[in-house]
Amino acid sequence: MGLGDGDANGVNGLDLGINKNRYKRMDSDFAEEDEAVMSHQDGGMRQHSTRKYVFACAIFASLNSVLLGYDVGVMSGAILFIQEDLHITEVQQEILVGILSIISILGSLAGGKTSDAVGRKWTIALAAIIFQVGGLIMCLAPSFYILMVGRLLAGIAIGFGVMIAPVYIAEISPTVARGSFTSFPEIFINLGILLGYISNYTFSGLPTHINWRVMLGVGILPSVFIAFALCVIPESPRWLVMQNRIEEARSVLLKTIDSEKEVEERLSEIQQAAGTANAEKYEEKAVWREFLNPSPGVRRMLITGCGIQVFQQITGIDALVYYSPTIFKDAGVKGNAQLLAATVGVGFTKTIFILIAIFVIDRIGRKPLLYVSTIGMTTCLLGLSITLGFLGNRTAGVGLAILFVCGNVAFFSIGLGPICWVLSSEIFPLRLRAQASGLGSVGGRVSSGLVAMTFLSLSHTITVGGTFFLFALISALAVLFVHNCVPETKGKSLEQIELLFQDENEWTKGGGEVELGDAERLVPKE
Repeated sequence: MGLGDGDANGVNGLDLGINKNRYKRMDSDFAEEDEAVMSHQDGGMRQHSTRKYVFACAIFASLNSVLLGYDVGVMSGAILFIQEDLHITEVQQEILVGILSIISILGSLAGGKTSDAVGRKWTIALAAIIFQVGGLIMCLAPSFYILMVGRLLAGIAIGFGVMIAPVYIAEISPTVARGSFTSFPEIFINLGILLGYISNYTFSGLPTHINWRVMLGVGILPSVFIAFALCVIPESPRWLVMQNRIEEARSVLLKTIDSEKEVEERLSEIQQAAGTANAEKYEEKAVWREFLNPSPGVRRMLITGCGIQVFQQITGIDALVYYSPTIFKDAGVKGNAQLLAATVGVGFTKTIFILIAIFVIDRIGRKPLLYVSTIGMTTCLLGLSITLGFLGNRTAGVGLAILFVCGNVAFFSIGLGPICWVLSSEIFPLRLRAQASGLGSVGGRVSSGLVAMTFLSLSHTITVGGTFFLFALISALAVLFVHNCVPETKGKSLEQIELLFQDENEWTKGGGEVELGDAERLVPKE
């Protein structure tokens, strides 16, 4: 009886002890699960917060791009009324339209040195100030020559803006979303073009000596918002590292990257990439010396970066945007109001498709979108050439012309338009990035200026249809360029992309083998 009681008590005591331990383990498991869930939630909240912060910075940094887009869009309609009010010749029209792209070369070249000296952030501010002065002069210009002075200042400002915005955004963006964020400047260019077209249509009913001044004056407004933007956006962490301001750089990276471990890894990569620049104080002479006598890797970067900028413009996109009223008039559209209304449709098409591009650029990749873009543009340019050559001034010709123009800008906006800026800002090493991006912008601006300043004369010589046949041939060459000279950079950090260009085989293969052959170094960390 006593033994039985003792055995029973012992067994019960053992069971109770086991149950207590089991409950402790269960409580411990629940606590660990709760901690893991809370950690995951905190990480998710942090990731959401950093993404919103970079998103806001990318928007504010892209405001200067609205100025370029607005100027391109508004001048297509304003030139009709400037010609009537100031009695300018056709050659003066071409100069007035095209000089902005040519003179922006000065801004692009000076922008690289300026951004290395005073920082990316304050270069954006300088561009806005210069544009405000130029815009005001254009609004009040009593003659063609005063108008040209304002145009020259606006061109310099736009040169600064188009060079610095993609560089700044690429340097603050996390690797996984860099393509989407770096395409923001192209999105805002398209938004500016659309606003310019809408402005043309809205103010065209005012008296001729006032309407074009109001159209140009409205373009000053975006630069005013940049003053507010400077209170929000930080300096580029990569520029801060080059200035040996490491703690400030770490502080910015903590706001833009959701993992503290990745922050330290990225900071280490940036410091290593900036080592040569800091050690030698990589002055401008050293940068240009490397451009003039480049290593094989830098030469490949220059071919890709400058080539993509040139093809973006020399395929005729600015001819379609600046002279779309002229093109539609040649196709058979009658009256200024109808011409300007048709251009608004072009602006909406560009804006819609650039928004599509931002959602797919980091999912599909740069190179596949470039293939779709260049092949589609070639097809539409060829179709537009045939339409204007054989179906002009017919009802079917009008519809097809509008269709092919909208199709061309759609294909441009989903690939070559935004990806040009993404590639040119991400492929160069830190020590060369600002100056090289400026050099690439020079190629693009020269091409844009040549197209804008020769389109009317060329159209008289070989007809409008013949001019677009020439653009179609150049666009076909762009397909070959993409195949041979553009690697895939999706999902790689800026420092990893630099390694991609060191091997000619990987460069010509498009970068896919790099991830397979050297996964540890080149596959981005989760």
